[in-house]
Amino acid sequence: MMNNMDEEEDYKFASCTYFARNHPGETCGSNGLPLTPSSVTILGRAQRLLTIEHRNLCTYLDIIRGKHERIIVVAEVIGKSLAEHTSKFSIQEIINIGVQIANALCYLHQQGITHRALSDDNILIDSCGRVKLYNYGMYYMTDGGKEVPFPLGLPRYLSPETILNGAGPSADIWSFGIILLELCIGKLWSTLKPGPILRRILTLVHANNPAERIAREHDCYDSYKALPENIREVIEKCLTIYPSERSTFSEILEVLKKINNQKPIDLKIPRGLLGCKLQYLYHWWQLAGGDIISELKRNGLIKNSPPILSMPVAILLDGCTIGGKKNALFDRRIAKYSLQILKNRLAHISPHDFYPLMHEKRKECDTVSLPKIIRERDTEYQFYRLLWFQRLLHGYPYTSQYIRAQAEVDIPPLVRGDVWAALLGVFGDIEDQYERIDKETPTPTDRQIDVDIPRCHQYCWLLCGRAGHRTLKRLLKAWLLTNPQYVYWQGLDSLTAPFLYLNFCNEARAFACLSAFVPKFLHKFFLKDNSAVIKEYLAKFWQITTFHEPELAAHLHDINFVPELFAIPWFLTMFSHVFPLHKIVHLWDALLVEGPQLPLFMGLGILRQLRDTLLDSGFNECILLFSDLPEIDIGECVKASIEMSRNTPRSISYRRFTNEPEIKDPMDVVEVPMEVLLAEICPRISLTDFFSLTCQEKCCVVDIRSNLLYEKSCIEGSINVPYSGVHLGQHELRALGLHPSKVLTNVIAQKKTVIVASAEDETAQLFSEYLVKCKVPRVCILHGGVSALQSHVPSLFTVPPKRNGHK
Repeated sequence: MMNNMDEEEDYKFASCTYFARNHPGETCGSNGLPLTPSSVTILGRAQRLLTIEHRNLCTYLDIIRGKHERIIVVAEVIGKSLAEHTSKFSIQEIINIGVQIANALCYLHQQGITHRALSDDNILIDSCGRVKLYNYGMYYMTDGGKEVPFPLGLPRYLSPETILNGAGPSADIWSFGIILLELCIGKLWSTLKPGPILRRILTLVHANNPAERIAREHDCYDSYKALPENIREVIEKCLTIYPSERSTFSEILEVLKKINNQKPIDLKIPRGLLGCKLQYLYHWWQLAGGDIISELKRNGLIKNSPPILSMPVAILLDGCTIGGKKNALFDRRIAKYSLQILKNRLAHISPHDFYPLMHEKRKECDTVSLPKIIRERDTEYQFYRLLWFQRLLHGYPYTSQYIRAQAEVDIPPLVRGDVWAALLGVFGDIEDQYERIDKETPTPTDRQIDVDIPRCHQYCWLLCGRAGHRTLKRLLKAWLLTNPQYVYWQGLDSLTAPFLYLNFCNEARAFACLSAFVPKFLHKFFLKDNSAVIKEYLAKFWQITTFHEPELAAHLHDINFVPELFAIPWFLTMFSHVFPLHKIVHLWDALLVEGPQLPLFMGLGILRQLRDTLLDSGFNECILLFSDLPEIDIGECVKASIEMSRNTPRSISYRRFTNEPEIKDPMDVVEVPMEVLLAEICPRISLTDFFSLTCQEKCCVVDIRSNLLYEKSCIEGSINVPYSGVHLGQHELRALGLHPSKVLTNVIAQKKTVIVASAEDETAQLFSEYLVKCKVPRVCILHGGVSALQSHVPSLFTVPPKRNGHK
């Protein structure tokens, strides 16, 4: 018994593999696109199975699509199957096993899932008598067997209507009755081949009592009659020829529970590693070096052979093949995986670390300084992060501030969907709210949605299948219906895709996340006339580019390569139309933490990585470059964007078309008419931000008023460069004079902000443009000019000392 317990603790999951059906030839669908591979359809349908958790069902952990339409299914495993048990069970043990099987099948039927392949080799029982069904989702994931080229189930457990291709949920009740009968009298038809077995089952349609008929055929009639009457009654109600006359699992459970004398099995959750969620164990096991495919090969479930040996002798016009070695269609064996590799990797972890407390100081880890993609593959780092986030998410929404603080560091991939929902403030009865929305009635936008969806992230196996297309369309229709002020713009499908990708089996949460995301980051972007919103956004992006990269901005301006030519898809879809999903999730991790101003800096981060190429390119070369964007290091882009965003005064990225509260304090106002905004190259800074920079000594003020006005009163610490004396055609700082040139050179070296102060907006803008052409970074204009500052913060002004010889 001890050895069995140790083995059960060591082997927590297993895998099986099979091939999906191949489409003959290059057949296209009604939309003119190639048919979706069966393996992709299976992958999409199987995602729902990953969410099912029940005490008598083995939890599905992963569905993997391999080469040549191979599907690998990874699921929880316990003990061994009924087929492996040689000893006979007592009546009470049979009843207890029956209760647990019926309980599992009752739950599946309530979820609208038919097993249809129940057999003794996928019913597992451990040393404590706990029963779990394994591989119960084969019929569901293969769409009733349509997506695989082999029959489902073992012949002796098939109901008569299943053999005649008319099976429904009641077929499971027949299979359950056969299982109970086998437990009572022994294996049925064990010496017969499949064909004769199927004929024997079909002959039962003429029997008044199929159960007795089967017992007579196996010379077990006396043993069958010796069974308790209530057991025989359950078996006979299951083995009724007409499906409509069979008992339901609810009725079967009610009867079996009354005669079950054994108490429900209440296993204590082990402490330490084996007490963690099974999904976490599987994830850590993979990070520690666990390999699903290698174990399948070791068990002979995947066999590699030279391609020349599998080539067909002939290929027909319809795409079918003749001859050639073909892979096995379905092998019912499973490969079990040991957790020893994970136990060894985490052997040094203290038991205390498995149960982190909210307010205790956590260990500092050197891994946190490594790039995010490396951190996501570090077993120990992900161990600590997952357990910590599990604790925080359990307390949501009361732990929102802690979740945001930890998300600022990074987000574990396994809980990214949960964390995004928390960062967007999603909670409450979102399922009921989503269910109330009519997502089926045709609308005028359906045609355009149907055209766009097949092109949306089609490299992603989840999104390119029928299940992904159907769910994405439902999400888009629901969002448009609940936001009647908006219209469907191309790109909305790409914007929705990341939420669907992370919440594939939680449609309501994907919708709630999208509904919270758009007002925060894309307010009014999907109006029918969104020209003003787009223009403002692009103008701000260009000003921020000029602020941080004046040389690049001046070059692109000179060749007339404006943001309208490349940046609209970036911001309309928050880059989801530009980058693949594995990069988007890292980019949006930062986006959700930092806020709506970050995309402007992310756009600049992309330009920075292409800076050298752009500076050497003309207009045509730039067009070609952005038509097929080169590889972008998203990690570096996000890091640089966050740094720029945090070091840039907030007022510089101010936009009028946002969902944020209206600014009323005159010290914070930087709003200007749209035509002024579009004409200005350099951004404006508010009086509040100016005051903050001045107090921190992080800025240099260039006062371009006349000498006369400057000498009457000036901002303390400023330098005076009268605009009337500036030669705008000479793009060199030394043209401003020795003293201003020296000061500005030091300011550039110290990375301080250069603030142009004037009495007139026009001269301030012209002078700031001059500084940009002189390649001076971090140039901005004081909003309201000197007069506004003097009226609100007079304490900043002083009378400058007179220079020698000045009259």
